[in-house]
Amino acid sequence: MTDPLTHDPPDTEEAQAATKAAVFSAAERLFALHGFQNVSVRDITAEAGVNLASVNYHFGAKDALLFEIFRRRTSELNRERARMLHEATARQGGRPRVRDILECYFAPPMRWASPDNDRRISMQFIIRARSEGTAEMREVLKTDVSHLERFATALMAARPELPKEEVYWRLHFVLGMVHNNRFAEFDRLHHLSGGLTREGDVEGLLKRMLDFAEAGFCA
Repeated sequence: MTDPLTHDPPDTEEAQAATKAAVFSAAERLFALHGFQNVSVRDITAEAGVNLASVNYHFGAKDALLFEIFRRRTSELNRERARMLHEATARQGGRPRVRDILECYFAPPMRWASPDNDRRISMQFIIRARSEGTAEMREVLKTDVSHLERFATALMAARPELPKEEVYWRLHFVLGMVHNNRFAEFDRLHHLSGGLTREGDVEGLLKRMLDFAEAGFCA
């Protein structure tokens, strides 16, 4: 009798695609919830309900699977940002305002991370990647700035009186707001405010972030 954990992946194209999707989804969820080092290939295949050979067959090693999830999700996130910036630019005659530029960068990850959004697992995975990522992920995070260049260019056009160096520094500071506003980490603020802060209010949080960041660029 064939061992379902070790026999070769299915031969049909449709079955292979379904298996690959199941592995991808299971891995993303487990890595996001439990951390990159705490999840094994066997955990992933058990969660996905597929054989143990499937990860290597479709993705290669565990690190390759991690990088594929990272590459796909960050690409999707940055495409959404780029689309929003393109639309804002078209609406405002080629020169969007500072606040609108910042909203195009801030809004997608904030909305993905909302507790009631189906994309929250993907956002949790991306957050994990910043602190637990493989060497390949860390290299991309450090050197791939193509998605940021369009925002820097738009901000320079919106604030032409600022030296370029100043625009880059201010962009760097506001990016920290995105990386540190995580719904799972608001407990301290909740205690500090005596319950006044509302972690689940995505649009309210986004407005406060934009108020603060816009002031930093327009001071």
